[in-house]
Amino acid sequence: MKFLVASLVTVVLFISNTITAQENLSITATVVNVTSDAGKVSFALYNKENFRVKPLQAISSEIKEGKSIAVFTDIPDGEYTIICFHDKNDNNKIDFATNGMPLENYGASNNVMNYGPPNYEDAKFILADKSVRLEIRF
Repeated sequence: MKFLVASLVTVVLFISNTITAQENLSITATVVNVTSDAGKVSFALYNKENFRVKPLQAISSEIKEGKSIAVFTDIPDGEYTIICFHDKNDNNKIDFATNGMPLENYGASNNVMNYGPPNYEDAKFILADKSVRLEIRF
């Protein structure tokens, strides 16, 4: 009986540690070519269901020597995308010209830039079993 209880406790602890480890994954996104250190870079993490509607997490980060880093923490395994932009004037939104063209630089995970806003399928990446580091270019 003691062996059965000890085995059961071991299994429960193993499963608990595995679940905890999966919940503690992180995504580090670094924009490496910001044109100036003015303002900040705003990052948004999405999954397919909420893409460009409401981010799962949003982070604004200062710029140092043309680089800006955001770390999204406690992310479960899954498929995600990141969109970011250089908020030069610190107004917490991307500014557009009257013709609809963005006035501030922007980018997305996987660095696929087409005409128009970022596309989920082009920008998606997988987070599974270990943390991820991404380099994004505007």
